[in-house]
Amino acid sequence: MMSHTLWSPIWISLQLASITTMVLLLIGVPLAWWIVHLRGLPRAMLESIVAVPLVLPPTVLGFYLLLLLGPNGPVAPLGLVFSFPGLVIGSVFFSLPFMVRPVQSAFEAIADNIFETAASLGAGPWQRFFHLALPLARNGIFSGAILGFAHTLGEFGMVLMVGGNLPDRTRVLSIAIFDAVERTEYGQAHVLSFGLVLFSFIAMVLVAALNRRAES
Repeated sequence: MMSHTLWSPIWISLQLASITTMVLLLIGVPLAWWIVHLRGLPRAMLESIVAVPLVLPPTVLGFYLLLLLGPNGPVAPLGLVFSFPGLVIGSVFFSLPFMVRPVQSAFEAIADNIFETAASLGAGPWQRFFHLALPLARNGIFSGAILGFAHTLGEFGMVLMVGGNLPDRTRVLSIAIFDAVERTEYGQAHVLSFGLVLFSFIAMVLVAALNRRAES
């Protein structure tokens, strides 16, 4: 039977990844749709802002979020630093490009004449978005959700900066692995690490299958 020491970070990580993925779907899908319809410098700027976490060290993003959420930050009264809600906020920022980029690619792959025909038949912008864009881009949306979930599950630097290492509150899988290695408890580290490796492999297989299905 799995001990509490192993189960607690797994449960916290699954909760964090699930909630973050739901928030990413609510934010990332409309954002990808907006980017697709921008042109010129505004599009380049917004794409760059979304993509920054891909190249920015996690500790840098975590540091600035710590300043934002910390005791001297503008939202200090909310008490978000070193808390689970603070982890969600940080994870949404850091995993956003993993949601937006595949969804954006899926939207861009839809032929323009489909929307032009719908518009000529009287379909408004919201109708075209909900009844055409979302169903046609569903593989990209699923891919984004899988990548966002998997990326959140494995994040280390940002969650350590923003959430710390509080047992049963903010100690996620990646931090639990680090702790186990520091204590030279390699058996526990192997169990948690192998679980992440296996999940990551399955996630990549699912994304590849969705991409192949979208191309066929």
